Amino acid sequence: MADYEDKSNCVGKTQKKKPGGWKAMPYILGNEAFASLAANGMFANFLVYLTRELHIDTIFAGKILSIWYGLSNFGPLIGAFISDTYVGRFNTIAFASVPNLLGMMVVTLTAWLPKLHPPPCTPLQLVHNQCEKPKKIHLLVLLLGFLLMSVGSSGIKPCSVPFGVDQFDLTTIEGRRGIVSFFNWSYTITSLVFLVTQTVVIYVQDSVSWSLGFGIPTMCMFLALVMFFVGTRVYVHVEPQGSILSGVVQVLVAAYRKRKAEIPSCGEEDDGSAFYDPPLKESGLMIKLPMTNQFRVLNKAALIMEGELNPDGSKANPWRLASIQQVEEAKCLARILPIWTTGFLTLTAIIHLGIFTVLQALQMDRHLGPRFQIPAGSFSVFSFLTIVLWVPLYDRIIVPALRKTTHHEGGITLLQRMGIGLVFCVVSMVVAGFVEKARRNSTNSNPNPLGIAPMSAMWLAMPLILMGFCEAFNAIGMVEFFNRQCPEHMRSISNSLLNCSWGVASYLSTFIITVVSRRTSWLMNDLNVGRLEFFYYLIAGLGVLNLGFFFFIAQRYQYTNFKVQDDNHDGYANNGDVELATTKASV
Repeated sequence: MADYEDKSNCVGKTQKKKPGGWKAMPYILGNEAFASLAANGMFANFLVYLTRELHIDTIFAGKILSIWYGLSNFGPLIGAFISDTYVGRFNTIAFASVPNLLGMMVVTLTAWLPKLHPPPCTPLQLVHNQCEKPKKIHLLVLLLGFLLMSVGSSGIKPCSVPFGVDQFDLTTIEGRRGIVSFFNWSYTITSLVFLVTQTVVIYVQDSVSWSLGFGIPTMCMFLALVMFFVGTRVYVHVEPQGSILSGVVQVLVAAYRKRKAEIPSCGEEDDGSAFYDPPLKESGLMIKLPMTNQFRVLNKAALIMEGELNPDGSKANPWRLASIQQVEEAKCLARILPIWTTGFLTLTAIIHLGIFTVLQALQMDRHLGPRFQIPAGSFSVFSFLTIVLWVPLYDRIIVPALRKTTHHEGGITLLQRMGIGLVFCVVSMVVAGFVEKARRNSTNSNPNPLGIAPMSAMWLAMPLILMGFCEAFNAIGMVEFFNRQCPEHMRSISNSLLNCSWGVASYLSTFIITVVSRRTSWLMNDLNVGRLEFFYYLIAGLGVLNLGFFFFIAQRYQYTNFKVQDDNHDGYANNGDVELATTKASV
C-alpha cells in the first residue's frame, strides 16, 4: 500500500517503491530510542518534582499524574482514528512530534524560570507544609505542557511501531523475519532507555538540576524529530484506508438487519456471487481478505439483497450492506480482543511489583560495600537489564535454532510465546511472596528501632528478573501479535489498544489495592505489620486463572496468515492473487 512512486523511463509506467526493510531501521529505531528517552526521562521522577519543587500536595499531585496517564494511554485511540482515516502514520507522527516537543519545552521552562515556580524552601519547611504554594499561573503553564505532551503522545504511540512494520515486505521470508527482529529490538531499546532514565536522568534531576534534568529529555525529543525526518526518502508510506471502527459498526448493523436471512449453500457461497466483494482500490500492494467460516453469522452483512446495489455496482446503503473485506476485518478485531484482555493482569502484576519492591527495599540492607547504598527506586533496573540481555540472545541465537526444529519463522508461535510469559508472571509473584516472607521473618527475628531487615535487598532481584522474562515473552509477543494478525490499516488501532492496556491495568491495580486494603490487613504502611506476601500470592492466584483463560481461548484461536502472490510482471499485485489462510492455534 505504498503511495510513493518513482517515475520510470517507460511511457505510461510507474514503479512502486519497495519496502526498504532494515535500511529504514536506523532512522526509525533511532527516533524511537530518543523519543522513549524523552518521554520516560520527563516523567520518571515527576512526582518528586511536583511535591518537592512546586510544593503541590501529594494527593493533588497524584491526581495530576493520573489525569495525564489516562490521557496519554487512552488518547492514542483518537490518534489511531485520525491516522487511519485521514493523514496516514508518517504524517501523524510528524505532526504529533511538534506539540510533544513544545510541551516538554514548557515543562522545562517551569523548572528553569523563577517566575514559573514557587520560591525554594528548606527540607524542614517542606516536612511541616510551610512552603509557599504554586500560583494559578504556575499550574496553568504546567497543565499546558501536560496537554501538549498528551496530544503528542496520542499521535506517536499508536503509529510508531506500525510505521516500522510498514517498512518490511510481507511477501518475502526475509521481510517477515525482519518484522520479528524489529519487535524484539524495538522493545530492547525501550528497556535500555528505562535503564538510563532510572539511573542517570533521575540522578541529574535529584542531585544536579531540575532544569538540566528536564532539558536532557527535551533535547532528546528534538533529536528524535531530526532523526525521523532524516530518513524521509527511505520510508515507505501507507495510505490511510478509512477508520476500521466505523466499518465494524456497519458490519454489525448490517448483520443484525439480515439476521433472519439464510446464508447460501456451500456451492453458492464458493461462487461468491451472492456476496458483495468489490475490487480494492489501486493503491499499491494491498492484502485482500476472502470470506472465512469463523463467526459465520457476520457473513450475512455481505449478503446481497434486492435493491442494495446501485446500477454501477456500488452499495446503495453502507448500513445495510458491507463488503467481504469489512466483514473479515471485523472478524480480525473479534479474534484479537479476548487475547488482549489477558494482558491486563500481567501489566497489573508488573505495576504492583514495581510499587512494593521500592517499599521492601527501604526496609532491607541496600548497601554494596561499606559506603555505597542502592537507591530504592533503582531496583526496577533488574527487569530492564534482563530484557536488554535476553532479547538479543533470544533473537539471534535461540530463534534461529528453534526454526530448524519447528520450521516456524518466529521459532515458536506468537501464542506460545505469550503463554510462556504468563507462566513467568505467576512464578515471579510466587517468588516475590517467598522473598517477602523471608524478609519479614528476618526482621522479626532481629528487631531494631528502624525495622530494617538484616537481609540483602539483592534478594529482590529474583522476582524482578523473572518479571523481566515475563515482559520479554508476553509483552513483546503481544506487540508482535497485534501487528501480525491485523491488516495494514488496522495496526494503528491495534497498537492504541496496547496503550489502553496500561491505562486499564493502572486502574485495575488501584481497584485491587483498594479492595484488599479495605477487606484485609495485608497492606500496611509498615510492611513488618502487614502481610504483603499474601497479596503477592493473591496476584499469583489471579494469574493462574488468567493463564487458564488464556489457554482456553488460545486453543480456539485461528491464526490469520496473509499470503500474497504477485503474478504481475510489471511490479503490481493483482487483487485477485491475494489469499488468506486461517489455521488453528497450537499452544
